Amino acid sequence: MALGFYVAWLAGKPETVALVPEDCAKALREHFPADTVEGNSLSTFTDFDSLVSAIEADVAGAKSYVHLIFFKYEDDPVGRRLGNLLSRKAAEGVEVRLMYDDAVNKSRYPLYRDLRAAGLDVRGFGKMVIPFLRKKDNYRNHRKIVVVDGRVAYVGGMNIAERYGLGLGWGRWRDTQLRIEGPAAAACELAFATDWVHEDPSAAAVLSDARYYPEVPASGSSKVEILCSGPIGEGPVIMDRICRMLDESREYVWMESPYLIPTPQVRDSIIYAARRGVDVRLIIPPRGDRGVLTPLATKAYVGPMLREGVRIWLYDPGYMHSKTIVCDGRYATVGSTNIDSRSYLLDLEVNAFIDDPVYEASLKEIFLDDAARSSEIDPAVWARRPLPEKAAESFAKLFSYQL
Repeated sequence: MALGFYVAWLAGKPETVALVPEDCAKALREHFPADTVEGNSLSTFTDFDSLVSAIEADVAGAKSYVHLIFFKYEDDPVGRRLGNLLSRKAAEGVEVRLMYDDAVNKSRYPLYRDLRAAGLDVRGFGKMVIPFLRKKDNYRNHRKIVVVDGRVAYVGGMNIAERYGLGLGWGRWRDTQLRIEGPAAAACELAFATDWVHEDPSAAAVLSDARYYPEVPASGSSKVEILCSGPIGEGPVIMDRICRMLDESREYVWMESPYLIPTPQVRDSIIYAARRGVDVRLIIPPRGDRGVLTPLATKAYVGPMLREGVRIWLYDPGYMHSKTIVCDGRYATVGSTNIDSRSYLLDLEVNAFIDDPVYEASLKEIFLDDAARSSEIDPAVWARRPLPEKAAESFAKLFSYQL
């Protein structure tokens, strides 16, 4: 009985609390009051090695500071190589701050100790001593952000881990990261600074300084809005924006995600769009990267979506970990947010929402290339799967809120 009450409490819908006190938030926003920012140049990375090379090139050119948040920053050849570069920049006098999610990185403490010794300011988000003793221990900082000198920023789905380049034993790792050059980099810096101040309130006076938000000239034509969400912070604003994108769509909405475990709000928005005649498509992986419940729960939602007219592909070359949406020839989003309840309600996430027909077209082409390598699910064949398989999926669906 007690265990049941504990699980119900842990899985209950979170109440949103402020990430930082109001005075700190006001100080941090003083230099960046805008939402949507024009004049940005965007680049898309779907290959991990190319992404790391680009980050290293930007870090090598840093003059003032480098700020990084990764859900996972692993102790492997990639993590060590980037760490060595960050250490050299710190020795040159560049400020380097690195944040990681504490709960999923405890085995990497020796690496973080070495980086601190080399001059980096390194700390975990949401330090957890006894797992799940507090409700907030169930919240993860799932963001991936890099900011260099306030002029260049990265957001997306890739962590710093060698397996992103090597792939899994059964296939390649397919992901998407966005590089932003231009004024919107300041919004990514604001997101970083807010997370950092949550862990170290005394840093508010430092990270609200104008030098972290320099005047950056326009370098492109893309309009970009950076949204952060989470139970510690702004609440489910990314979920709400994605629902709005679906609800206002008229022609098509094409999505990529490693999971299909939507909240009721997102599920309904997807279904209602399909019922209106919107061309709704989704690419997901054929299997999971960890555990059995998550891929089973994903499959539980496939059948109902297919019956409503949503077209779904399985990414044959490997594991689809990309989190992107393109819509109606104009709008797109790239970020860390999966189509799952955990991302929408329990984790801290960051997404770039883009208003630019040219960029949307480029991301749409990537989707079409991925679809060409994938197998579309036949609704009739899917419906005829064995009953035990469907029963296992229905059981896994019971845990959707935590997946």
